[in-house]
Amino acid sequence: MNILFIGDIMGEPGRRVILKHLSRVIQEHQIDLVIGNGENAAGGFGITQEVAEDLFDLGLSVITLGNHAWDKREALEYLQKEQRVIRPANYPDGVPGKGTCVVETVHGERLGILQLMGRVFMPMVDCPFRVAERELAQLTTQTHCILVDMHAETTSEKMAMGYFLDGKVSAVLGTHTHVQTADEQILPQGTGYLTDVGMTGPVQSVIGMKPNLVIQKFLTQLPRRFEVATGPSVLSAAVLSLNYSTGKTTHITRLRVFE
Repeated sequence: MNILFIGDIMGEPGRRVILKHLSRVIQEHQIDLVIGNGENAAGGFGITQEVAEDLFDLGLSVITLGNHAWDKREALEYLQKEQRVIRPANYPDGVPGKGTCVVETVHGERLGILQLMGRVFMPMVDCPFRVAERELAQLTTQTHCILVDMHAETTSEKMAMGYFLDGKVSAVLGTHTHVQTADEQILPQGTGYLTDVGMTGPVQSVIGMKPNLVIQKFLTQLPRRFEVATGPSVLSAAVLSLNYSTGKTTHITRLRVFE
């Protein structure tokens, strides 16, 4: 089973580069399922039904979110009915939506997706490690191929989750910081790992935003409304090959496709 995981999709520039290049990437890497983090897909903040459905039409099977999950009010209602859009599973009880889903390839192979959010320099949510144990107890009854999106700020928390889940899931992939790391590997017990998949969005930017606005915020410490940058974009992703019989990762590759 070949999986393509697309890093944080940043506004219209991110969606545009997916439109231009995703079909070719799918063909070249013989991709069976595409997953993408879409918490910044609607104008840089949050997700809307229209944007999510556009991404599904482009070929995504599942969209994960993160700390910007609720930036668009309509997401509160949309996540109640759309099972293919998931938010971190360690949000408190009573929050709309779910933190897991299971999808099938055209060949009938099943992949479980679990999203977690870190707690270091992030909103206070339930313990991602304990919640991972709880959610996996259910997911493993449906499939032994499971991918985890660890949406977190620090490399240490992401790495700790990778080793915590080594041998229990197929892969742990980090999102949120928008800068692709160069540490793709298969951990000792067969779990694929990458600290951060990177951002799918404008290259000439500060993590997707117009540089001058971010610089002014640093210089003055005054509130500043950020805007998604323009110009050429990059599609940042990870390609994983899974052994469906064992649920282990057999190969992991970083990918950057420039517009």
